[in-house]
Amino acid sequence: MTRFSVRKAAVTAAALAAFAVSCGGAQEKAAAPSGGATATATATATTTVDRTPAEEAPRDTGTPETPATPGPERVRDAFAGLQATLDNSCATDGCAYFLGRVHEELLGLDRAMKADPKGPGHFPEPIALIAELERDLGTDRSAANLEKHQKSLLSTRDRINTWMQNHPDDYR
Repeated sequence: MTRFSVRKAAVTAAALAAFAVSCGGAQEKAAAPSGGATATATATATTTVDRTPAEEAPRDTGTPETPATPGPERVRDAFAGLQATLDNSCATDGCAYFLGRVHEELLGLDRAMKADPKGPGHFPEPIALIAELERDLGTDRSAANLEKHQKSLLSTRDRINTWMQNHPDDYR
C-alpha cells in the first residue's frame, strides 16, 4: 500500500469508529476496513467508549422536541418552478393539473419574494400581479374557476417571467 492509501484507510477507520461510538456502546464491534487500519479502529473505539451511563443517557431539557419546519423557498428556486411551466399547456398536462400547478408556483414565488432578505419592496410588480390574480380568483380554487381565469393566470405567469428576466440578479 502507498503512504496515501494507508493514511486514507486510517482516517476512514477513525471516522467509522467515531460513528460507531456515537451510535452507542453496543456498536463497539463496528465493521472496520481490512488491513492495517483494523488495529487503529479498534484502539479508537475502545478508548472513546469508556463513558458512564449518565453520560450516555439523553438529557431532558424540559421542552418537547419540535420537528424543524422548512422555511420559505428561495426566490431563485421558486422562479425555477414557475419557469418549468412555460413549455406546458392544457394540451400536454390536462387543464386542471396544469392550471393548478401554475397557480401553486405563483403562490410559492409570492411567499418567497415576501420572505426574501431584500424585502417585499424589492419585488413590487410581481407581488402586485399575484395579488391582482388572487383578487380575481377569490377563494374558489376549483379547476372550473382556474379554467375560467386561465387567460389571467397565464398572463400573470408570463408577465412575472418577463419581469424576472429583466432582473437576473434576483434569481441567480
